[in-house]
Amino acid sequence: MSTTTPPSPPQRLAALPCHTSNKLRNYTPIQSFNRKDFSIRCEFENSQRWTVGCVSGTDPIHIILKPPSIPMTSAAVLGSSGKNSKRVCLFYCNEMKDLAERIASQSDAIELRNITWRTFEDGFPNLFISNAHGIRGQHVAFLASFNSPGVIFEQLSVIYALPKLFVSSFTLVLPFFPTGTSERMEDEGVHQIRVSAKKERFYFGDNILPCFESGIPLLLNRLQQLPDSDNISIAFPDDGAWKRFHKQLQHFPMIVCAKVREGDQRIVRIKEGDPAGRHVVIVDDLVQSGGTLTECQKVLAKHGAQKISAYVTHGIFPNRSWQRFSHDKGGSPENGMTYFWITDSCPQTVKEVKDKKPFEVLSLAAPIAAALQI
Repeated sequence: MSTTTPPSPPQRLAALPCHTSNKLRNYTPIQSFNRKDFSIRCEFENSQRWTVGCVSGTDPIHIILKPPSIPMTSAAVLGSSGKNSKRVCLFYCNEMKDLAERIASQSDAIELRNITWRTFEDGFPNLFISNAHGIRGQHVAFLASFNSPGVIFEQLSVIYALPKLFVSSFTLVLPFFPTGTSERMEDEGVHQIRVSAKKERFYFGDNILPCFESGIPLLLNRLQQLPDSDNISIAFPDDGAWKRFHKQLQHFPMIVCAKVREGDQRIVRIKEGDPAGRHVVIVDDLVQSGGTLTECQKVLAKHGAQKISAYVTHGIFPNRSWQRFSHDKGGSPENGMTYFWITDSCPQTVKEVKDKKPFEVLSLAAPIAAALQI
């Protein structure tokens, strides 16, 4: 998911000193603050700096500026090299470095930019943006990772700061939005809007343009490459998954499972469809412990599935729960998966399952690079 903020003047911006640093010393902040709750330093090529500090109140950022002389041609130079593509400066958090590099490799119009991620002794973020003057007037994007609560705070400081550096536009790219996944789909009038729930769109303010993308096209492309692509059936672990995905997968035979209660137990049964003799691919938006998927796997194998694979967009897998999924080398679909596809929306999982069968990672790099050109 990416969200684009149309350019707007900062709400809380220090008055610019005209020529000398003396005027900067005479500047009174809009609201003072003690100590660096976090600090972001932005260095220009001529070694002058902007300092960003966190303050209380409705707007958590104000900027104290000592501006350099600004060459008027800087934006024109960057834009002239790609007349047919929007030039984008892509920043990223540490967790997303690998994905950021893959995104940049998709297009010459995407330039990777660095942030130095450090902390003070008390653990608060101390971040450094080199040559921040170079992004003035440019389209800027930040590739974030919100899948771990421990890294959200320091990224929020960057998200607040970058739009205030006089950029042309700011796009926040969130491959995994933990308050609700972007893979859910509902019909609304003549348009299809992919949201976790209708209210999820309204989580964002009026000056945010949310753009929801799906990972299902990546799965479709991978299924076409399989030697038994003509023997694929799609299984959904519950009615919710069917509602979200069936329109994108409607040319495949479908199987719908359901959880039913028997006494004190909830078990999975096949509600409709026949898996006998088929390579069945279980599709859902995310996986955590994997309990539902394994129960679905067992009932499909019991009803004669020849092979069983799975796809989830977001492989969260807390506490390394991916280890419960073994590889079926042939003939034992009740005990293992032929393939387990995930995307690289959760970078920690990607590192843990690398080169471990049955897992394969379908990268979001190409669709994100395309979305940055919107």
